[in-house]
Amino acid sequence: MSPSNKTATPKVAVVLPAYNAAETLKKTVGDIPSDIVDDIILVDDCSNDKTAELAKSLGLFVYEHKFNLGYGGNQKTCYSIALERGADIIIMLHPDYQYDARLISYFVGLIRDNYFDVVLGSRIRSRKETLEGGMPLYKYIANRGLSIFENILSGQNLSEWHTGMRAYSREVLESIKFKDFSNDFVFDSQALFKIVENGFKIGEIPVPVRYFQEASSINFKRSVQYGLGTVGIAISYFLRNLFHKNA
Repeated sequence: MSPSNKTATPKVAVVLPAYNAAETLKKTVGDIPSDIVDDIILVDDCSNDKTAELAKSLGLFVYEHKFNLGYGGNQKTCYSIALERGADIIIMLHPDYQYDARLISYFVGLIRDNYFDVVLGSRIRSRKETLEGGMPLYKYIANRGLSIFENILSGQNLSEWHTGMRAYSREVLESIKFKDFSNDFVFDSQALFKIVENGFKIGEIPVPVRYFQEASSINFKRSVQYGLGTVGIAISYFLRNLFHKNA
């Protein structure tokens, strides 16, 4: 798909997969550019705080899970609702204020003008900037190591595979069968490898790193589980494509 001057205005939706995000939600929503975004959808995954109540007071479309489905399960609901509500471009944004929502207009523009099908917000611009932004050293090392490994096996050259700010065209989400993916954190890795496998074009935009106490973050044990799961997904992708080429 080559860049072009499209005249049709796409419907843009921001989806917020939320769990105990009451302390950061208002700041996150406040930075979302209202002149670009038509719909803000929050899916609450059985939070223990007043996330859903606050979201409703902010005028968001809110869907509450009856049971905790996990990060991947939350995203499945987010994307299903966004597509049902007619979104043409969908931005997934963690509502923990780690990512600068003011950059959304750039994500939208790159997809709207057909430069890319998917745009990732990369927190890895320089080691100094990333660590000064508060990313723990072990997470930085793991992020870099996993991303390099994933690039080697996929043939991509992405600076970060593990961002919580991603924009998708409607066509991408309708093509990758995301409902078949895990309900856990490896959902993101499965989605990105399927996007690569389907030949969609991926772009990146650098986003500032903002780690702080109220921001959500998985613990060391869950990080290790996520890392091992991602390695398995990468190897599976590589072998599947290797056998396909040799068939």
